[in-house]
Amino acid sequence: MTAFAIRDFDDPGFNPFIISTVVAGQGAVADTYPELRRLRHISPLHELDPRVHFGTQTDGTLADRRKFLALGHPLVSRMLIEFDAFSNHNYIWNMGLMFGKSITTMDPPEHKGYRMLFQSAFGPRMIGQWKGDLVPRIVNRLIDKFVGRGHAELISEFALHFPFEFVMELLELPVEQRPVFHKLAFCQTAVRYDREHALEAGEKLIEYIQWMVNSRRDHPLGENDFVHVLATAEVNGERLPPIVIESFFRQLMNAAGDTSYHGFSSLLGALFLHPEQLAAVKADRSLIPQAIEEALRWEAPLVFVERSVHQKMEIAGHHLTPEDHITVAIGDANRDESVHDDPDSFNIFRRKSQNLSFGAGPHICIGRHIARVEMEIALNALLDRLPNVRIDSNQEPPRNFGVSMRKPKAVHVLFDT
Repeated sequence: MTAFAIRDFDDPGFNPFIISTVVAGQGAVADTYPELRRLRHISPLHELDPRVHFGTQTDGTLADRRKFLALGHPLVSRMLIEFDAFSNHNYIWNMGLMFGKSITTMDPPEHKGYRMLFQSAFGPRMIGQWKGDLVPRIVNRLIDKFVGRGHAELISEFALHFPFEFVMELLELPVEQRPVFHKLAFCQTAVRYDREHALEAGEKLIEYIQWMVNSRRDHPLGENDFVHVLATAEVNGERLPPIVIESFFRQLMNAAGDTSYHGFSSLLGALFLHPEQLAAVKADRSLIPQAIEEALRWEAPLVFVERSVHQKMEIAGHHLTPEDHITVAIGDANRDESVHDDPDSFNIFRRKSQNLSFGAGPHICIGRHIARVEMEIALNALLDRLPNVRIDSNQEPPRNFGVSMRKPKAVHVLFDT
């Protein structure tokens, strides 16, 4: 293949990684859950924009729509599962701008065939291969950079990178292209708050992805070329439309990266704030899967998802129309005291209960299994390679911030060398 250089932002000083926290103002918002609970105890549905309610910037792609907030486990799970009543159509206005015609914007029956194909790409055989080699290699390569130093900041030096490095390694992107690819992919989600830069990112990313897909459809890099496999896949005897396959690769970086990034960051912060639970995990690594599940429940990587209704209906005294936008608060459902005892506490030993952090129903997260694998391998590697790792008491302790996506800003640790 002839090399194709991905184009960076026109403004070389632009930093897409601070848009949510700085531009949208979410970095100033600490604990949202008491207020969500107060609202839930009044009603499971409110006519309000949660971003504005918490003092941050609204979603500019939905400025002209009525906005509702759905709360509590019963209503949230219903809106996730009952696809015949609740639609993903509203994602067209933001996800459609970010990623194009992706499966996130589709409703059944169109959604089913494409989803089954993409889901098969993340099946047990592929995950087994990635778990055995790819993920450990990426994780250890990052740890190599600070293992001899005796201290590290685990968000900016580790959690921010390994999930996205996994995707870029999976796509077999040239190493020199990866920093720009990461910036562009990350910026796509800023379309809600910084439309200009997000659309610039999308334009330059799609240009590169189109070249990548067209090149590797006919000239795979090897027999397991992930791009080639999807670029030549068929649904009902026909190859995927270019707009669908390109949208999948545009969204993959965020769908596979952001979940693990935010989920793992919250897991780290919670464990280091609870040294007795960290000690238990160190002593018994079989506790790691339940620690991951508790972190996902306690702080969902994506606090909100979005729905609309297919037809007019009434819920909790509100008359909804298909043009209305519903913010579905997964994070609040995960802290519903009718389902989870003492829901605000982080407790890896709690009685097992289902969380909704990866969604439910036909749109449940395709990458949920690999996200769990990534987090398990990453935590094991940190505990293996950082002897006596502990919180750095001279630094600010981890504290989660955000409205729609929450995580600690930093997790400073010390360890023996």
